[in-house]
Amino acid sequence: MDNRMIYYTVGVYVLLCCYSEHRSVMAADSDPLQDFCVADLGSKVLVNGFVCKEPKEVSAEDFFFAGLGIAGDTNNPVLSNVTPANVNQIGGLNTLGISFVRIDFAVGGINPPHTHPRATEVLFLMEGTLFVGFVDTNNTFFSKTLQKGDLFVFPKALVHFQQNVGQENAVAIAGLSSQLPGVQTIANSLFAANPPLPDSVLSKAFRITEKIVQYITAQFKY
Repeated sequence: MDNRMIYYTVGVYVLLCCYSEHRSVMAADSDPLQDFCVADLGSKVLVNGFVCKEPKEVSAEDFFFAGLGIAGDTNNPVLSNVTPANVNQIGGLNTLGISFVRIDFAVGGINPPHTHPRATEVLFLMEGTLFVGFVDTNNTFFSKTLQKGDLFVFPKALVHFQQNVGQENAVAIAGLSSQLPGVQTIANSLFAANPPLPDSVLSKAFRITEKIVQYITAQFKY
């Protein structure tokens, strides 16, 4: 994989954000009130976001991250790996309303149905073939098969997924309109919650027996 493609993708997304007529269309976080507010991740003060690091302690390293050029380990049950580049990795993203992820897929791999409660996602496929889709609040399913160089938008907070349907590994880069978009994987939230949801709730919700619920729940104990 050519790292130049990563930098190109990141650059395109940043330009889209900068030239958007209304910033709120691209970014869900509040506007910054100073040039930058590098996150002080060690602070115990709780605010909506992160406390700013003392400006004199800020360096270029606070705005830098090299992790998107490294392939993620896909040796897991879903055969995919998400590498985040949000405010937890790049403190300089604090208050800027933007973040990125790299998603690696082995053959047959899937990024399971999930939501980002605080962000819209723009996904750019760098290598391979992906089947992607989302479901709106009317339960309408929108899907598309992507090839290398294609781009797809997942609206804020809607359930969506990506699946590698090609014969080779796939790699995607996605921009998200929040410094910390959050992620809630649907199956894990329902069948791997701690403490667990009652079997009676899940059996009625999915119209299955409690025995089947217990079987499904057991699959998430890895």
